[in-house]
Amino acid sequence: MTAPLDHKQALAQLAPDHRAALQSRSDAKGLRHLALYLGALLFCALWVGLRFPYWPLMLLPLGILWAFLFTLSHECTHDTPFATRWLNRLIGHACALPLLLPFTWFRSFHMAHHKFTNDPENDPELADGPRPETWRAYLIYLSGWGYWRGMASGLVQNAFGPLAATYLPLRQHAKVRMEARILLMLYALVFLSLLVSPLAFWVWILPSLIGQPFLRAYLLAEHGHCPPVANMLENSRTTFTNRVVRFLAWNMPYHAEHHAFPNVPFHHLPDLHQALKPHLQSTSDGYTDFHRMYQTDLH
Repeated sequence: MTAPLDHKQALAQLAPDHRAALQSRSDAKGLRHLALYLGALLFCALWVGLRFPYWPLMLLPLGILWAFLFTLSHECTHDTPFATRWLNRLIGHACALPLLLPFTWFRSFHMAHHKFTNDPENDPELADGPRPETWRAYLIYLSGWGYWRGMASGLVQNAFGPLAATYLPLRQHAKVRMEARILLMLYALVFLSLLVSPLAFWVWILPSLIGQPFLRAYLLAEHGHCPPVANMLENSRTTFTNRVVRFLAWNMPYHAEHHAFPNVPFHHLPDLHQALKPHLQSTSDGYTDFHRMYQTDLH
């Protein structure tokens, strides 16, 4: 049996015209996906906001939709969901407010993650230590507590403290600082609005808290228990899942494929998957399967 290739060798086998086709971007496909996503989010938000029958049941799907805007923001850091560059940047910045995720800062953070994927010394995703190794750390991680605390403290740091992160270019410092200050001002206005109406709490804050654990469970599968090696088809995991999850996550369950070839937009990732499938080293048959495997090593 032929040994699987690493990501560079596997990509080198693609015909030039196939590589070019895989990288083609589309405003139409991106906007269609975005319209469907925002339509679902708006539907759930109106159901909760207008207190339609059984409205508390809508808090969970609404929260999941808020949380998984992260995957759209992530896609926008690569300028891939839309062909028009300014549209990628506009949507990325729009996602910043509900996620506490400043887009300019996140682009630099995420590019460093791609450069040093799963490297414990250099991957910024591992700057605060390894992924959960105990049941306590695992449950705290899934709660989303670390995310909210980290994003809130990061915003304050970016707004008023020294910008010492090595992955953050000096030329971006002024923009990062201004972005953080604008977001903090907007959050202050949101919380002041709670003195007049609890609408933001029910439509955004509470659902986001409820939905974040589902995003954490999804994100842990991307690199959890993958080895710290250079091969992107081994240090990143592809998780086989259903259409609903792939829709929510803009096809990012094809995560090894994404890391192998980040210029490929979401709508071409299934095609790239077919080309790279024989060489994937880290896969799971669904998120339940992944977490069952992950939990066996917790202590």
